[in-house]
Amino acid sequence: MFGWEFPPHILGGLGTASYGLTRGMAEQHDMELTFVIPKPHGDEDQSFLKIIGACNVPVVWKENDWNYVNQRIGHLMHPDEYFWLRNGIKYDFSRIYTNELGCIDFSGRYPDNLIEEIGNYEAVASVLAHQMEFDIIHSHDWLTYPAGVFAKQISGKPLVVHVHATDFDRSRGQVNPTVYAMEKRGMDAADHIITVSDLTRRTVIEKYHQDPRKVTTVHNAVEPLPNADSFTKTPRRDKVVTFLGRITMQKGPEYFVEAAHRVLQKTKGVRFVMAGSGDMMNAMIDLAAQRGIADRFHFTGFLKGRQVHEMLAESDVYIMPSVSEPFGISPLEAMQVGTPSIISKQSGCAEILTHAIKTDYWDIDAMADAIYAIVKYPAMYESLRNLGREEVNNIKWYDAGIKVRNIYNAVLGKL
Repeated sequence: MFGWEFPPHILGGLGTASYGLTRGMAEQHDMELTFVIPKPHGDEDQSFLKIIGACNVPVVWKENDWNYVNQRIGHLMHPDEYFWLRNGIKYDFSRIYTNELGCIDFSGRYPDNLIEEIGNYEAVASVLAHQMEFDIIHSHDWLTYPAGVFAKQISGKPLVVHVHATDFDRSRGQVNPTVYAMEKRGMDAADHIITVSDLTRRTVIEKYHQDPRKVTTVHNAVEPLPNADSFTKTPRRDKVVTFLGRITMQKGPEYFVEAAHRVLQKTKGVRFVMAGSGDMMNAMIDLAAQRGIADRFHFTGFLKGRQVHEMLAESDVYIMPSVSEPFGISPLEAMQVGTPSIISKQSGCAEILTHAIKTDYWDIDAMADAIYAIVKYPAMYESLRNLGREEVNNIKWYDAGIKVRNIYNAVLGKL
């Protein structure tokens, strides 16, 4: 598998989904998973898969002794593996800047030179494809499609690409032609395409002109939260309504602010939290001020790990007003800790959730009415809290893993 992020170092939903899916697949016990990421930190959970850091794979042959390699990257990769991988260098990548080990430095993030990093990741994929043994290649999201395509060309092994989002989702239709070309090339080369929702499946078929027979939806799930009861609400008079996610065009943050304004015209006992960071954050701070609700609005910045569940548990309502959300795991995380969720009908998770309120992202009146009803009517709050928690605890990554395995079997001709 080629991925771009993996817990605990995540920047969005891609890392969370990659972790959940691979854990669910590993429960089948007869599958060996190797997960490649640009830059591991060494504290990733490798109990159920093997992680390879692209930054530790040599792409240019440089003479080094065992002790030096051990000193440099021994905490991330055994030196013997480094030397073994070095034998897989078949092309001249000397045009790429490499360090003393012949490895490429990766940021492990989404830097300004992202397209360059994607190209460099492709070079690493060639070394791995020449040297490793595997049955199938699985590429997560457009960043890793070029690597997957190159590995397929080298090895002749089938390629499955996993569409967690398309550029149509991220850009509200203002598609970046470079990104679109990478996405389309990856989909064209794939033996099968997995989408995280039927919403995304339709986009792949209609906008990327893919054969419907090679596109299958496998909905995301949520990691079990064994200590869910440890997340509790602090007693207080005011109700809390939370938006948690990237503060970007795709996530519809302005609709959250406008709905908050509507709610506060009816009642003052509600506070609104916008948790996350993104390019629209300052604009949202300005909009809250323009609407005269800044004293009821809180901006927390980016949250991760336990902070996420603590914030969700402190909330009386979670809201995800995304304009185009291929899936959206955060409402499931909110429901795990007993927080009622309002989600946009334009989200993939709306296809599988029954006990969440669904509104159109643009319908701020419906959104405001739903918020008001949950914070004002205890019976509605309790019903959504209890039924939502029960529902989400039955949405398991193991089931998603079984579906992916069946796709593998079909692609490999075993069915």
